[in-house]
Amino acid sequence: MIPGPWNLGLGIDFKPALTFALIFGLSRVLNLVPDRRAALSLKRSDYSFNLPPERIAQAPTPGRDESRLMVLGRPGRSIQHSVFGRLPDWLPSGALLVVNDTRVVPARLFGQRSSGGRVEVFLLDPPSGGAPGDYELDCLARPGRRMLPGTVLRFGAELEGEVRAIGENGRRRIRFRFGRPVAETLETVGRMPLPPYIRRDPDGDGTRGLDRERYQTVYARQNGAVAAPTAGLHFTDGLLDRLRDRGVDIASLTLHVGYGTFAPVREENLEHHRMHAERVTIPGETADKVLRAKADGRPVVAVGTTVVRSLEHAARLDRGLGPYEGTTELFIVPGFEFRVVDHLITNFHLPGSTLLMLVSALAGREFVLQAYREAVAAGYRFFSYGDAMLIL
Repeated sequence: MIPGPWNLGLGIDFKPALTFALIFGLSRVLNLVPDRRAALSLKRSDYSFNLPPERIAQAPTPGRDESRLMVLGRPGRSIQHSVFGRLPDWLPSGALLVVNDTRVVPARLFGQRSSGGRVEVFLLDPPSGGAPGDYELDCLARPGRRMLPGTVLRFGAELEGEVRAIGENGRRRIRFRFGRPVAETLETVGRMPLPPYIRRDPDGDGTRGLDRERYQTVYARQNGAVAAPTAGLHFTDGLLDRLRDRGVDIASLTLHVGYGTFAPVREENLEHHRMHAERVTIPGETADKVLRAKADGRPVVAVGTTVVRSLEHAARLDRGLGPYEGTTELFIVPGFEFRVVDHLITNFHLPGSTLLMLVSALAGREFVLQAYREAVAAGYRFFSYGDAMLIL
């Protein structure tokens, strides 16, 4: 609270006005509307919940659309339970479904130092469309103490690297020599960059084929992500066809999900948190479809938080929503004014994560945490390979 007194003998209490002004300044930084009550509760600890470890899904359901679907109705604060394959029953005819068609690059490499010690390297921004040649790339690497500048690394017979420099937070700048196109090489020697809460044996091949298929959406087209837009993992080609048959239109954009999606919020006061920039492309056709849907009063349904951030970022440009190619660092928390997205399909997210904060901005923090508690009690599966939520 701001200390008083703030009356100054003029018969006016300036404390609420000054508080609002400070919040408005904060809101401009975080791209929020100046909602006084929301901005005063921007604390990481407000987005915590108890999650037993056994609720974290380690593998996908046998069929993509066999996952469970929790349906949140914001009017009336209703919670209903369904399965993802019944999604066409929940979306109104005429709705516009917007998906993220980014494709995950096998950016996780296991290899050896020239001395024989084993290493693991995670490419943070792989040039997936690159031609053969040398590339200096930012990476996470372990064991870090063994990865000093000058260390030579080998990943099988066809990829070699050399540590060039040590960056912030232990990152390594590594020069790789690709004898074949980058994407082709990584498809051969790389592994899917699963989140750290999905445990895999580095030497085991039992799930490599499964993860190659299932940690990728059926509509993935544009190489460049190092994490999947997981809300889209539940769709099948058949389900997309059934949605079209029900009168649901479908459009796509691209946000290349970066490693920042795994980065925890370390600051208790959220105004100190900064999002990692992620690359976004919104085609003109998609922008036109969205604008027509809004003009017609038809709902825009975002498949995943990446679609929300892409559309809402573009809607805040000086020229408004249109074709866009650039980056976004948009941080959405309660108090945010949604200009484009009406409904959201999403997975169940980590406690204290920016993704949970975004979902809370759309449906309300207390309602979302109530739904999460019910999901835990009902045995829903959480995180990347887990079940889904539809917010109406």
